[in-house]
Amino acid sequence: MHLGEESMDTLPPAERSRRMSRIRCKDTAPEMSVRRFVYGMGFRYRLHLRSLPGSPDLVFLSRRKVIFVHGCYWHRHDDPACRLARLPKSRLDFWLPKLERNSARDRENQEHLATLGWEVLIVWECEIRDKIKLESTLRKFLNK
Repeated sequence: MHLGEESMDTLPPAERSRRMSRIRCKDTAPEMSVRRFVYGMGFRYRLHLRSLPGSPDLVFLSRRKVIFVHGCYWHRHDDPACRLARLPKSRLDFWLPKLERNSARDRENQEHLATLGWEVLIVWECEIRDKIKLESTLRKFLNK
C-alpha cells in the first residue's frame, strides 16, 4: 500500500493471503456436486485432462464432450440474476483486469475446443441449486 492510499479490505494482508491461498481450482464443492450428479446418472468421465485446452473438469472421451464447472465470481458469470458474480469492493484496479483475463481465457479455451471437434457445456456455480433443471441440462447435453 502506498502512502495516502486507503485500503477498503477488512482483513490484514496476512489473513487475506491465507484465505486466498485456500481457494482451489480443482475438486471445488460445486465441481464435486456436479461430478456426483453425473456419476449417479450413470455417466463415466475423466477428470482435468491436461492435453485439452483449459483442462476441462469432466471429459467424456467417447462422446467428445467436456464440462467446465465455473465459479460465478472467478469466471465472471454475466447473468443479472446471479448474486455470486459481484465485484469486490476493494482494489478494483487489481481485481477487474484479473477477472476479465479469466473470462477471456475461458472463451479462448472454449473456441479452441470447438475447433478440435469437442462440445462444451458450462455449468455455473449458481445453477447447481436447481437439481431438476441441472439434471435436464446434463441429460440433454450428454445424450445428444
